[in-house]
Amino acid sequence: MLYNGDDHREKYIAFEGIVYDVTDCPKWRTEMHQNLHFPGQDLTNELADAPHLNEVFTRPCVQVVGKLRIENA
Repeated sequence: MLYNGDDHREKYIAFEGIVYDVTDCPKWRTEMHQNLHFPGQDLTNELADAPHLNEVFTRPCVQVVGKLRIENA
């Protein structure tokens, strides 16, 4: 993912194949979310350790922007 907040770009994250724009979310305003996660990453495997469930993706500041496409290396 290229949208990691650098160069004034949006901040995107992925979870279970869906890409979300979290640019306007207060907890994503710094370079790292909760000093643990960088934007521009697939966080599917990280949510099990989070203090919240996937309902965070229904918050008004979170927007679905697409589906994650895995490219073969």
